[in-house]
Amino acid sequence: MEYIKQRLSAIYRESDTVKIWPELKGKLVEAKETPYKERKQRWDEKDIVLITYSDQFQEEGQPTLATFEKVFDRYLADKFEIVHLLPFYPYSSDDGFSVVDYKKVNPIAGDWEDVDKLSKKTRIMFDYVCNHISAKSDWFTEYKKGNPEYSGFFTEMDPNVDLSSVTRPRSTPVLTRFKMEDGSEKHIWTTFSEDQIDLNFKNPKVLLRMIDILLFYIEQGAEYIRLDAVGFMWKEVGGTCIHLEKTHQIIKLFRDIVEEVAKGTVIITETNVPHKDNISYFGNGSDEAHMVYQFPLPPLVLYSINRGNGSALTEWAKNLQPAGENTTFFNFLASHDGIGLNPIRGIISEEEILDLVTDLKREGAKVNYKKNPDGTESPYEINVTYLDALNKLSDNDELRVKRFLTAHSILLSLQGVPAVYIQSILGSRNDYEGAVKTGMNRSINRQKYSLDKIETELEKSGSLRSRIYGELTDIIQIRKAEALFHPDVPMEILEKGEKVFALKRGNDPQKSLINIHNIANEPVDYKISGSFINIITGEEMAFDGSITLSPYQFLWLKAI
Repeated sequence: MEYIKQRLSAIYRESDTVKIWPELKGKLVEAKETPYKERKQRWDEKDIVLITYSDQFQEEGQPTLATFEKVFDRYLADKFEIVHLLPFYPYSSDDGFSVVDYKKVNPIAGDWEDVDKLSKKTRIMFDYVCNHISAKSDWFTEYKKGNPEYSGFFTEMDPNVDLSSVTRPRSTPVLTRFKMEDGSEKHIWTTFSEDQIDLNFKNPKVLLRMIDILLFYIEQGAEYIRLDAVGFMWKEVGGTCIHLEKTHQIIKLFRDIVEEVAKGTVIITETNVPHKDNISYFGNGSDEAHMVYQFPLPPLVLYSINRGNGSALTEWAKNLQPAGENTTFFNFLASHDGIGLNPIRGIISEEEILDLVTDLKREGAKVNYKKNPDGTESPYEINVTYLDALNKLSDNDELRVKRFLTAHSILLSLQGVPAVYIQSILGSRNDYEGAVKTGMNRSINRQKYSLDKIETELEKSGSLRSRIYGELTDIIQIRKAEALFHPDVPMEILEKGEKVFALKRGNDPQKSLINIHNIANEPVDYKISGSFINIITGEEMAFDGSITLSPYQFLWLKAI
């Protein structure tokens, strides 16, 4: 374990390392002796992730995890190999991301036995909310009481210090004023909200406590661990306080620990930032995150279909460097958050981003803004279901289905592990009532359902929800059965004009797969020759020069 001690020395002074190493080593020795569920080593084409809340489906008198298990068994188990359960711990705000107690299950969801039951049927991703904790937590309550055990757990700051260069993901202030039990006042660092108190990782005791949480999650069956808002963990006054070297070292330490204790556990970093910064969390390809979220993908696919022009998507995708032998991309289109815009700044002009925002607001989307260092505000994310983002209010359901499936074909075709949000698989529309009820724009894409209602709607033949569920899950199952979709199989982007997004998986012409997408609302000619099988329909197809693609048509063509 000496290499873990060396990693610790890259974070703290030698005196601090010497002080905390015996305790950390003891935790690791104990963890290694704990019997864990056997973990899959690496990933393959079958690995498709479902993103969901633990209370997504509800029935009276039942813990929501038990109800989710019913829906999963009936509708989802053969489609998804991994379930990302968004924070299922007790919380005070932000639909789970303001954790009150890291080691408890929200009573509405059930208990650890319910989590264990689900983990016996599928692999589970836990959220590790490592940057901040709830202002209602025992940790912060004891800190305000002056309990010395929690001294230095949070970042205190003189409100007169210039923090204008600090990267702001929200329009709220960096510091929040809190009254201590002794009557004094302190200003505490709160990156996201006054209810989400940043942990102070400069204090080695904080790191030890959070490693204890990490090991606990592994013990409870987490096979994928998502590091939420991880880019903000380390603070240095006078800079941006994001992506700092000590932050990277802490993530590398987390990877060292999971590799030592439960090899096969996957670390995923959630950093909703421009692409260059995002992929820095791969480290050197073997010492930091196993996967990083592909954050430019959701806004780029949306922009391309909205404009009927895939030039920006093609240019971006062709310049993607392979993730590396021991890493891969975590691809997605929709999640519990909005569609982030920061990741495409520098790929698409600011004028075009603002035009897209204006168009989507006109069609019913909500928008969240961030504060810039000069005091101005810029759109940070679009809040909308992905189905409604792709379509106009006046569109018919036939067009909605076509656009939606084309977008998800792109998602499922790209190199990496794809993830599908529960609202997408359900074909959900904007939940305006939910947004009004909570006062949060993000609630527009977080609707919860009674078990009776969702089963009735999914079984209603010909409905928009039923069609999207059926047709999307069909192509998911086809994707899982095709070895050329393995994340390690090479990808080549084919430049075939602005109205087409096309790519090839595999280097061998006799063992390759061409995925073609017409992203425009008009027929497009595509030049192609040879004999193929369309693996979606099973139809053999021969081309001698070109094919005409109907609006939003896509083909998965395997060479024969």
